[in-house]
Amino acid sequence: MSEIINGKAVAAEIRKTVLERASAFERKHGRKVGLAVVRVGDDPASAIYVKNKIKACEECGIASYSHCMGANTSQAELIELISTLNADACVDGILVQLPLPKHIDERETLSVILPEKDADGFHAVNAGKLFLGERDGTVACTPRGIIELIKSTGVGIEGKRAVVIGRSNIVGKPVAALLLEHNATVTVCHSKTVDLKEITRQADILVVAVGKKHFVTADMVKRGAVVIDVGMNRDESGLHGDVDFDGVKEVAGYITPVPGGVGPMTVAMLLLNTVDGAGA
Repeated sequence: MSEIINGKAVAAEIRKTVLERASAFERKHGRKVGLAVVRVGDDPASAIYVKNKIKACEECGIASYSHCMGANTSQAELIELISTLNADACVDGILVQLPLPKHIDERETLSVILPEKDADGFHAVNAGKLFLGERDGTVACTPRGIIELIKSTGVGIEGKRAVVIGRSNIVGKPVAALLLEHNATVTVCHSKTVDLKEITRQADILVVAVGKKHFVTADMVKRGAVVIDVGMNRDESGLHGDVDFDGVKEVAGYITPVPGGVGPMTVAMLLLNTVDGAGA
């Protein structure tokens, strides 16, 4: 039977550190650390995510500046707002909530954010620094949180066989780079991978980010492995991970639940990236 990795508890400790650093920054500079959150359109999930992030800022002593733009906002208008926020000395971090409406170019939009104000860690400069092993860039929130969850188990990463299922720029690729930085031997699997089960069964650490409900089953997991479930698949019965939790928990050594695993860590790391960006 697995030990459940309590993402809420780990995130709470990080938030405590963020609050201490943000409070010290305010005492020193006479203003709060500031995070600007930009949302375009009326996607209901995005609205919930933004609301939760703003609430988290308030709880951790960070000033949040919310900018909600209509679905018909042009690329030029969005870039103009970001440019204004870049120049605002009270804004230490900028987050553009994804997804953006289809008529807006996501890559071009994110490239306008100053790398030092890129709270999400999606800017090409920060992604490049991660892959080059340079430690002064901002690391994407979810991958950074995943590493902390693995560390919380007490299982060392160095020398372990790590398998990442999923190769997105937001999770799969950066978490693979971070695992390499921690001296794991890393394999990245995806939709074209042959004999996936044979590969995953060798993993001491298995990170699953494919966006498919219960994709990973017990017969795909090595006994005693650390399993990190990044999936968030919602249907009429609720929220589900990419891992068949009930089956896999009988095999794995440690496993994250959905919800309550990776999700809280993503928000905590956003706050941590923001205070890091402020130099707090």
